[in-house]
Amino acid sequence: MSIPSEASFARRRADSADSDKMAAFLLDGHGTVTTWSTAAERLFGYSESEVVGRQAAALWPAAFPDLLDEPASPGKAVSTPGHRVTAAHGHGPDVAFLTAPLPSAWPGGQGTVVLAVPARLLADAEDQALLDTLFTRSPIGVAVYDTQLRFLRINAAHARLHGIPEEQVLGRRISEILPEVDATEIENRLSRVMNTGLPSANAVHHGRTPADTDRHHAWNVSSVPLTCPDGRTLGVADVITDITDHYRARERLAILDEAAARIGTTLDVTRTAEELVDILVPRLADLAVIDLIEGVVQGEEPQRASTGPIPLCLAARKAAQPTIVDALRKIGVRQHFPTDTPHAQSLADGQPRLLPVIDRDASWIRNSHDPRIHALLQHGVHSLILVPLRARDTTLGFVHLYRTDRADPFEPDDLLLVQDLVTRAAVSVDNARRFTGEHAALVTLHESMLPRSVPEQSAAYIAHRYRPAQGHAGLSGDWFDVIPLSGMRVALVVGGVPGAGFRAAAAMGQICSSVRTLAQLDLSPDELLARLDDMVPRLVEREHSAGSTAFAKALVGATCLYTVYDPISRHCVMASAGHPAPAIADPTGQVWFPSLPSNKPLGLGDPVFEPLELELAEGSTLALYTESLLRAWNANKPLADRLRAIIADGSCSLDATCRAVAETVAPHLAAEDGLALLFARTRSLGTGRVAVWDVPFDPGSVADTRSLVLRQLDEWGLEHLAFTTELIVSELVTNGIRYGREPLNLRLIHDQALTCEVSDASSTSPHIRRAATTDEGGRGLFLVAQMSHRWGTRYGATGKTIWAEQLLTPPREALDPDQDPGAPNDTPGRTI
Repeated sequence: MSIPSEASFARRRADSADSDKMAAFLLDGHGTVTTWSTAAERLFGYSESEVVGRQAAALWPAAFPDLLDEPASPGKAVSTPGHRVTAAHGHGPDVAFLTAPLPSAWPGGQGTVVLAVPARLLADAEDQALLDTLFTRSPIGVAVYDTQLRFLRINAAHARLHGIPEEQVLGRRISEILPEVDATEIENRLSRVMNTGLPSANAVHHGRTPADTDRHHAWNVSSVPLTCPDGRTLGVADVITDITDHYRARERLAILDEAAARIGTTLDVTRTAEELVDILVPRLADLAVIDLIEGVVQGEEPQRASTGPIPLCLAARKAAQPTIVDALRKIGVRQHFPTDTPHAQSLADGQPRLLPVIDRDASWIRNSHDPRIHALLQHGVHSLILVPLRARDTTLGFVHLYRTDRADPFEPDDLLLVQDLVTRAAVSVDNARRFTGEHAALVTLHESMLPRSVPEQSAAYIAHRYRPAQGHAGLSGDWFDVIPLSGMRVALVVGGVPGAGFRAAAAMGQICSSVRTLAQLDLSPDELLARLDDMVPRLVEREHSAGSTAFAKALVGATCLYTVYDPISRHCVMASAGHPAPAIADPTGQVWFPSLPSNKPLGLGDPVFEPLELELAEGSTLALYTESLLRAWNANKPLADRLRAIIADGSCSLDATCRAVAETVAPHLAAEDGLALLFARTRSLGTGRVAVWDVPFDPGSVADTRSLVLRQLDEWGLEHLAFTTELIVSELVTNGIRYGREPLNLRLIHDQALTCEVSDASSTSPHIRRAATTDEGGRGLFLVAQMSHRWGTRYGATGKTIWAEQLLTPPREALDPDQDPGAPNDTPGRTI
């Protein structure tokens, strides 16, 4: 009779401990019990007479119908509760029937041998078989620890994972056999599992093992507590899988995701390079350095050297060991690498380089005189990656990475990851470079339209500040100007153009140039703005016809504040086209805003720009600004109070006051806001510098007027200007009497120049012309223009003023009356 393996195991267990709990009997080919053993009688409680001759299906209906429908197969088993023929016998234990066919040579013919085994014993056999299979054939590492966390058993896969055979492991703790893994963390986790009775799933641990000493590995570990049926804790078991490749792949994806979020957050070349090294260290390298071709940081196109090494500048660096940084170049320092170094070769051919192990005997190291290379080697650098920084087929520089602290060298997978990171970063670096270049060009364009220096004038002390917009759109359309006018007056102008960028700068240039041109006509502020407003639609129409719609839109809605201050009368006249009124601080420290009439911005169809006239005390401060400061002022009361106090402080120099206002308000400005500040502290020209005469409307008064002027020049010590001044006064007074209207007034102003002004009540416009040789007159204004540095005409509410300025230095050539095309004439026969 052949007994199946499970039955053999059960029989052995029965013989050793539970032999009275197992029994065998025979069935014929029809399922009838033919042989009943004493052991079966003890197990089931049936006597031989009660069982033999009966169908097994009648005795155990839950088991044998299915069991005997087909020929018996070895090892086929079914668990069923024991039954009795009569209820008087009670119930027996749960058993499992193991069956096997009888040999063909069996004397009784076809039949089946049945072994009744308690289900508990068969379950133990299955568990043992499974456990043996798990520890001998499973590809997953398994370890069993006792309550002291000492190894009780490991399987073959565990031994392969860590490179330590079972005989060297048993009875020892993890920290004793694997010192280069995070043993403390592992043992803490195992203790928690045993103490709480709760399993731990998918913990990740790292380290190196004897199986692979050169590579850092990662393992996924799940732990379960081992307990007896009575609740006692026997230990804990681990199931371990090596997930190094999977872990590194996930780590690389995480690095790439982080790089996408962190690199290129600004349009600043240096900051973008710093963001890249922050990603690389310490995740991939112990030292990362980014060198950019000279000029890239400034926004220039990268220049390649025609011969010799390519000049580089250090843009960013980061080291896990801060002491390494001290041995390297400073940020911004110019550098080049000899042509035999892998750095220069990578930069030249645009190909990356991987040096898993740096050969210290390599010629480029042995022959190097660069102390930085030797300093890196002294700090333990042993592995190198070089990746050119390329974007749009242009090499911008390169990235070099080093490993010092970690023992494992760079691998090809590391190179692929670094290439991916550098490729992404290169686009951001190039975008930042192009923006920087365009922004620099825009700043140059914008600054070329602003006054590079304050022109000489005596009306006021001037200070100014300009801060371009910091946003991606570039510069705003804010501007200011200081324009000296006749009569020692000065025009203070500030304005803004809607939008930002090149179009706003170009529109601002047109507005600014127009204001400067109109200012030379000595127009009043309201009239100047009216003419400027009338000019804007024509400019817009011209731009529309040229297809520049966006540029035309930038012109409409421009704002401008035009202020004229006269240091003689201390009058200030201002008019605004949609621009906020200036802040005024008087000498006592009171800051106030004048009630300037509100007018529409330029180009919106407002033909009237009402002016406001004020009289300012000497030492008053006029603070002109763009709208961005007003927005910050109105939105933040503490800021407004701080700015008010700064402007009111007359003890500081005007430049310090202007600088303090700019620095205070700058952090509160939006990125797209620029800031233009123009501060003026008024001066007063004393009466000793001004001489005024009422001239009788009589040709005979010209000679007397010349005498008065000569005496005044003597008092001022300007005798060297007597001849030219006498000629200019004669011509201007004579023409005023001849063509003007009463009253007639002469004023001399002695300041940086000597100014002669003749005013009358007529609005007739004088015109200079070249007289023919036969003309009796027509040379008056021509002589005035020849004798003066500047001359012109301005109009007021009551008439006009013709003025002429002379420099105080002596003229280079004296005027010879005999050679001049005209001479002074006291008679009214001269014409203009």
